[in-house]
Order: sequence, then structure tokens, then C-alpha cells
Amino acid sequence: MDPAPDLPTASAAAARELVDIVDEDDRVVDVVPRARMRAERLLHRSVFIAVVHPDGRLLVHQRSAHKDIWPGWWDLAVGGVVGSGEGYDEAARRELAEEVGVVDAAPEPLDDGTARRYVDTEVALMGRCYRVVHPGPFHFADGEVVQARFVDRDELAHLLTTERFLPDSLTLLVPLLG
Repeated sequence: MDPAPDLPTASAAAARELVDIVDEDDRVVDVVPRARMRAERLLHRSVFIAVVHPDGRLLVHQRSAHKDIWPGWWDLAVGGVVGSGEGYDEAARRELAEEVGVVDAAPEPLDDGTARRYVDTEVALMGRCYRVVHPGPFHFADGEVVQARFVDRDELAHLLTTERFLPDSLTLLVPLLG
């Protein structure tokens, strides 16, 4: 695994990143720093990418304690916030490269090109879902992932009863995985 960057510095930089704020029709209505988007729970764009091994197992990972939301929780999607002026497809490719070091695969849209709304007490977002088949190896150089492993359906079902998983990924991505 590649060494992680200086996380407090990386977190501060992420808080200053610009994010497009959208309306319920996914039209940009404002541009704000990520920290404001989080503090005010503003509706923004995000991507969710299921990384699937050629044998069908799903890559799951535990998030760093330095994440700005749901630190230390498990996730079944690589992904994150779409930057200001960035398209969903571009963000999916960037997130794959940043979070797991995958640059040689193209994410396949799972949601017919339509972003879906997800809102809870922590976030408000319009999410697009993707799938990529890749056996690894993976590199977690950005420090956002603590550990990762491939799981089959039974292992995932067990993990879902013993660990906290990101609710947005569960809600938006799982129904599309079949």
C-alpha cells in the first residue's frame, strides 16, 4: 500500500474544494466550498462506483477516521463528491484513480444516466451509480481507505449485520447491483 498523505492538510484542502449545489432537477444553482456544503447539508452531486472482481465478489472498504462524514464506517462503493464544473462520468474516473488507484478501467453507468436524490440527516445529494470490473491490485494512496477486501453475497450479508455501512451507498447502489 502506498503511503498516505498528510491527512489534516488533505482534509483542510478538501474543505476548500468548490462544489456545485443543485436543485431537485439536478441543475446547478450555486457554487460553494465543500465545508459549507457539509455544514448546511446542501444538495450536491456525488458518484458511487461498485468495484466488482471478475469472479463476482464486491470490493468493500472501511473509511478513514479523517473523513468529513461517517468516519470509520464501511462502504460498498468507491466514490464521492463531484467537483464544481466536473461531470459525473469524469468524477467517477477521478474517484477510481484517487481512492483505489484504478486508471485502466472505464466505469459503466448503472442508472440509465439519471441522478437519483438521497437525503438523510447527514447529507443531501444527487447520486449517479457505476460499476467497474477489476481484480486489483488497488492502491489507497489518498488516505481515505483504512482496509478493503472482496466479499461474496454471504460475507456482505454478514458484514451488514455487524458493521456500520454508508446509508447512501446502500440506498442508491444496492438495488442496481441485482
